[in-house]
Amino acid sequence: MKQGAQGSAETGVPGFPGVPADAVRVPPQARAADVNREWGAAVPGAARGEHTHSETPIPRPRPAIQRSSVRGQILDALRTALVAGELRPGEVYSAPALGERFGVSATPVREAMQQLALEGAVEVVPNRGFRVVERGMRELAELAEIRALIEVPVMMRLACTVPVERWAEMRPLAEATVRAASSGCPATYAESDRAFHRAVLALSGNEQLVQIAEDLHRRAQWPLVGAPASRKRAELVADAAEHAALLDALIARDLDVVRSLAGEHFTGAR
Repeated sequence: MKQGAQGSAETGVPGFPGVPADAVRVPPQARAADVNREWGAAVPGAARGEHTHSETPIPRPRPAIQRSSVRGQILDALRTALVAGELRPGEVYSAPALGERFGVSATPVREAMQQLALEGAVEVVPNRGFRVVERGMRELAELAEIRALIEVPVMMRLACTVPVERWAEMRPLAEATVRAASSGCPATYAESDRAFHRAVLALSGNEQLVQIAEDLHRRAQWPLVGAPASRKRAELVADAAEHAALLDALIARDLDVVRSLAGEHFTGAR
């Protein structure tokens, strides 16, 4: 990102080259008069505490609803920055400083960071902010093993039960991962990658499984200590090609190839 939150999608958010500026659209901070107006207190009589003898104003949606929307946008932007390597392992980031970069107050940033702390991406540093968790290859290997234990058996079962036409419908998602990989943007590819796996697992009809696998997948995409800030384009393209090959095997009902490709995919997954 080159410019502030007021910039265009091409300029981006300062300090976050991997975060599109339009990922965070923040409404202006409400002034006291604006807040009063939301609840009818801007009526001249009501403002002085007098009875207006008129019908009771119907309050509009509370500002908290708007804030929740901002928090969600900030959370998405922070996740993107994390995958893109803009939030570096071991570094401490304060909510006020990040708020300035995104053009919002510290509150929605702090709430979003607390969610990332629950997910294990960052840890709270009292009186300082949030430190991005330092992870190594061992943790990545452990995540890959768990994902394989969960997803491979499900894929094998689905390969025997899902109609070929349903697999054919997945082709646009597989092609989307290839396009995302070709862009060279790790954050864009990460989102497309999760979408493909999520759609495959959704065919199982097990929502809990889909949620657990999604969480593991997201964690596997976090940056590693000592590794490049982001994956190279060639790595992304190779990973995306495995999606297309896996889909071909599922359509052909070639169980041996499905098992082999799925196992290899998770072994090198990030």
